[in-house]
Formats: sequence, structure tokens, C-alpha cells
Amino acid sequence: MESKLYVGNLSYSTTEDDLRTLFFQAGTVSSVALIKDRDSGQSKGFAFVEMSNQAEAQKAISMFNGFNMGDRELKVSMARPREERGGPMGRGSGHSRRPPQRGGNKRY
Repeated sequence: MESKLYVGNLSYSTTEDDLRTLFFQAGTVSSVALIKDRDSGQSKGFAFVEMSNQAEAQKAISMFNGFNMGDRELKVSMARPREERGGPMGRGSGHSRRPPQRGGNKRY
């Protein structure tokens, strides 16, 4: 079973290849996803690295959590499932784009 890791506190100049090379030291890297800003294309400073199994994922955490890369101390942990986020029109966000209506259903 593959195991996905969260890798945070990355330098904005870090590439997917840099991460692949680093994490290869802990085992087989299945995939690397460097998260980038949708508009600018600039790195957001975190990524997800998928290792081929749980043992390699744990080894990567012990090897690289706190590891210095590009003058930054990496934060490496098991990735958690993405939480549902309600956008401006999403359910449960408590907000809508329409301002509150006042006065009820008055007819003139």
C-alpha cells in the first residue's frame, strides 16, 4: 500500500526533482506533487511525496523531518485526508455572496 507524506516548509526554489532525489534515499518514490499557486505558478512551499509502502514512509519521516534543505528545516509527516472546505457558495460555509435581505416579503 502506498503512503503519502506531507512535506512542508520548503524553499520556493525547491523542485519536484529535488524532492524525488532526496526521498529516494528512504526508498521507492511513487510520486511527487509540488503544490503551486494556481495564478502565479509559484510554489506554495509544500508538497506531497508518495512512497511505495508504509515502512519506507516511516523511514522518510525519521530521516527528513527536521532535515535542513536550502536553509529551511523540513516538516515531514503522514498526509491527512483533505478537509472539506466550503467556498463562498459552498454548503456549510455560513456565508453567501448575497447580502442579507431586510423586510421580509412586502408587497407594494
